[in-house]
Amino acid sequence: MKKKLFNKSAITNVIIGALMVTLIVSPQAKALVIEGAMKIGFFQPPTGSTINEKENTAGNGTPYLLLKSPDGKTLNIQDLKGKVIFINFWATWCPPCIAEMPSINTLYKRFKNNPNIVIFPVDVDNNFTKSVPFMKKNAYALPVYNVASQMPDGFLGNAIPTTVIIDKTGKMVLRHEGGADYTNKEFVAYLEGICR
Repeated sequence: MKKKLFNKSAITNVIIGALMVTLIVSPQAKALVIEGAMKIGFFQPPTGSTINEKENTAGNGTPYLLLKSPDGKTLNIQDLKGKVIFINFWATWCPPCIAEMPSINTLYKRFKNNPNIVIFPVDVDNNFTKSVPFMKKNAYALPVYNVASQMPDGFLGNAIPTTVIIDKTGKMVLRHEGGADYTNKEFVAYLEGICR
């Protein structure tokens, strides 16, 4: 009896192999899988402060950090004292960054008219030629910024994405490394609470 070359098991193995190769090679494919995991409850952000007084590198005020917009304007986050500052450090090639960007865009749309909070996606590659087209291609309403000064201690560790939240008094209250679904109801309630 001759064995069939294209039996059901062989076809299944080829399909699984092709999917694995795609996940290894394509950041967008990885991002899609991570985003799906976020939607079913994985990769949730903290829903409260994660920084204690000893870890708070901001000291008694908002740390010095200059952000630059694509049109060349610079913004010192110290000028935003009295507002909650949400900073997300990301890159266009980073699958977890790509995966969480839809939730950050939704968060931005929710809070963009709230005078008590500002949301800054900061491209760690400082490359507007990639980050601006990325935002346009995905129809995100988010502004894009680059870092135009030295990074304050404790802001960016060894991983991206990293999200930092500074409260109205200028203290860092949350630092989260890794992708997260920032539309999580508990997180949104936490953010609304510190904006009051």
